[in-house]
Amino acid sequence: MAKPHRVYKSSAIVLRQRSLGDTDKIITLYSADYGKIDAVAKGVRRTKSRLAGNVEPLSHGSYMLARGRNLDIITQVQSIETFQPIRDDLSRLSYALYAAELVDRATEEREENFAVYKLLLDTLRRLSTREDIDTVMRYFEMGLLGRLGYRPQLDQCVVKPRPLEDDEAVVWAPALGGVVCSQCRPENVAVTALSKPTIVGLRALQGDNFTEIAQQVSGANVSDELERHLREAIHFALDQDMRSAAFLDAVRRGPGARPVRPPRTGTR
Repeated sequence: MAKPHRVYKSSAIVLRQRSLGDTDKIITLYSADYGKIDAVAKGVRRTKSRLAGNVEPLSHGSYMLARGRNLDIITQVQSIETFQPIRDDLSRLSYALYAAELVDRATEEREENFAVYKLLLDTLRRLSTREDIDTVMRYFEMGLLGRLGYRPQLDQCVVKPRPLEDDEAVVWAPALGGVVCSQCRPENVAVTALSKPTIVGLRALQGDNFTEIAQQVSGANVSDELERHLREAIHFALDQDMRSAAFLDAVRRGPGARPVRPPRTGTR
């Protein structure tokens, strides 16, 4: 990828922020043109800062940046979307923070990947407007795995590659990157049996038309299984767990659950 000019501009989504000194913050952006960027927002912790409202996590804007010696500097922001419905709903917010953390953990700085940017942007828009937010997140998880080169193999056995019959029994082996047929079931790798609706749902999530996919998956009544299997795939692909996933689970358990602090956006 070509090195940005001294001053450059890109649409971007704020993934997280952390304090720097008494008045500044380091903002982690995922940009359309340059991938993930860490940049300084100077004076943003001051009460009258004009940048403050535009560098909050999940903000979408057009960012003007100047190249610095160590970190680039955000000089100007034009807000595009604030996703207020997400900020007003704790369930939607927990999903959105989880999506942002996944992108942050799964990507390296300055590696352009417009497909990841577009997937995250579409996900935030869907979380702002749709009621089937579980399906939105399953589609995001599967899509992110695919865009980063970890697309699960669901149409053929990962041990002995061959096409699988539609009604063939398979098991889920996230450590191997997909499904395994009954003939090749490994003895030293953790596997989980997959029901017919679950494998159908997983395969549907690898499609391109979200509206059609939502109809298929919502009718399958296997939301919990899909979530569990995709989290396993993400764990093995990234070799780490997401802090925000625990926050998300606590939100869904409701007021009676043991209080869990929201994931901090300041440190990894």
